[in-house]
Amino acid sequence: MSGVRQLSKQLLRAGLRGRVLNSPRKYATATAAPPNSMTPVEKIILDTIKANGPVSFAQYMQMCLSHPTEGYYMKSSNAVFGARGDFITSPEISQVFGELVGIWLLSQYLPVAKGQDIRLIELGPGRGTLMDDILRTLSQLPASRQVSKEVHLVETSASLRAIQEQRLRPWSEKHNIQVYWHTSLNDIPEKEGSYTMLVAHEFFDALPIHLIEKTQHGWQEVLLSSSPDPAAPTILRPSDPLSTSTQTPTPTQPSSPFRLRPVLASTPSPISTLLGSSSPRFKNLPVGSRIEVSPASFQIARKVGEVIGGQASEKKKGSALIIDYGDDKAVGNSFRGFKDHKIVDPFHLPGHCDLTANVDFAYLREAMANTATAHGPLTQHEFLTRMGLRMRVDALKRAARSDERKSAIESSAHRLADLTGMGKQYKVLGVTSNGGGEDDAGRVWPFLDEGHKSDPADPNNHEY
Repeated sequence: MSGVRQLSKQLLRAGLRGRVLNSPRKYATATAAPPNSMTPVEKIILDTIKANGPVSFAQYMQMCLSHPTEGYYMKSSNAVFGARGDFITSPEISQVFGELVGIWLLSQYLPVAKGQDIRLIELGPGRGTLMDDILRTLSQLPASRQVSKEVHLVETSASLRAIQEQRLRPWSEKHNIQVYWHTSLNDIPEKEGSYTMLVAHEFFDALPIHLIEKTQHGWQEVLLSSSPDPAAPTILRPSDPLSTSTQTPTPTQPSSPFRLRPVLASTPSPISTLLGSSSPRFKNLPVGSRIEVSPASFQIARKVGEVIGGQASEKKKGSALIIDYGDDKAVGNSFRGFKDHKIVDPFHLPGHCDLTANVDFAYLREAMANTATAHGPLTQHEFLTRMGLRMRVDALKRAARSDERKSAIESSAHRLADLTGMGKQYKVLGVTSNGGGEDDAGRVWPFLDEGHKSDPADPNNHEY
């Protein structure tokens, strides 16, 4: 624990420059009606349904976000991030976020791998802001200044890769740090003798989900169909939109202005049965329960565990932070869209909106149980305040040249840690190699037991 605080003090002396601060994602709900003409992605989905029958929520998300030419993340015309985009992330709000992430990663590196080369991996790097702040932090601290050698970015969007390349180019040109891009975490080659630092910020929430319901016959999948033709026979029971009720949905047609509607498959399928049995937590849920399950999240989390901790026959060294919407449980009604900084119906303008679902952090922990040690999750508020948010903000304010700048610094920190917003909605999961930890119980700061009581005199523990 003292190692983290010592690193924070070094950071305060580094005199890092501030950045322009933006507004966070807003949570007002937009109620715009659907357009008269359908989007290209919507037409593709409806044509698919017409040809092959209903599609899963996972197929819908995949096509909306990642269709090669029309997907939300694939089109350069979609601003996506920032004030001009559909949402702003924590790294865009304040440099302190990335600094404290970097400090935590370095605090895990020093006790077990000091002097070894560092390679950094980010899943879904956005505009490259978080990685830029982490690299800037590591470059200011003697323990990591000369050993940060490689950056590996997992990104499928060509337009976002171009933005990331522009943002991170100075690190290649001035510091000889090699930056590589990959379409999958599986594509990153093994690197013996190096320590891996991995971050995934708002990555897992955009991975495709399946919506399944427990019935008297087993787990059945909720699918998406087109608005019904009155003359056509009904072969699938219509389903209440994203219900979390424990009662069986009634067979009434849900009223929706959109061209897609949820329907319950008539029988269990191999995929719904497999997903329903993929966690022991799902076994005792009552009939009528619905849950969002992401097999893609499970597979990637398992790979994260292998990258950080390795298999039983091979020990690796590394640490990771996963930061995202969600909780330590599965839910059934979190699927939503974002457009122009507002929550919208997930069927609004398919391909033109971001789609997201809450992350089941317990599912991620289960995925990496045999390869690495997971810690938490904590709320973003708990993580940032315990890591020294107050101390770093005070240092930035002392260096600020105007009252306006001081106010902006304070306001941005408050937004990050606000328990009525981002501070509670975002969770942080730490991952370390098996056998790590700062005490005999394997605990890692700041991921302590719920009963932990902080020293009220510690300036790191100031509440926002």
